[in-house]
Amino acid sequence: MKYQYTIFYVVSVEETIRFYEKAFGFMPKFITPEKDYGELVTGETTIAFASLELGKANFKKGFESIVNGEKPMGMEMAFVSEDIENDFQKAIDAGATEFESITEKPWGQKVGYVRDTNGILIEICTPMKG
Repeated sequence: MKYQYTIFYVVSVEETIRFYEKAFGFMPKFITPEKDYGELVTGETTIAFASLELGKANFKKGFESIVNGEKPMGMEMAFVSEDIENDFQKAIDAGATEFESITEKPWGQKVGYVRDTNGILIEICTPMKG
């Protein structure tokens, strides 16, 4: 077995894909003609987005939508950066909201958190050392 995808159900797939391209430099890999599903080129594991309508069609029992409220969902994506200060600011300039400013952890790694335009929590961090 191999972990292949993470799929987030969002209001606008097309707008979300554009945000990730502008904020993090991830290029679109695929978007359906209906614009209800799209993928980013992100390496071995694909980040994908699907419309809320597609989620409703897939899950007959329903599902909880991501809410861009005061607190994020208890999950995050983590993006490793060699230039964290610049990449953190680039995400904010692209429309992300700062959730936790960049801090240095006791083990020497720098970590900061933003939320994307849907409310998804994203960790931007330096590589782990040693």
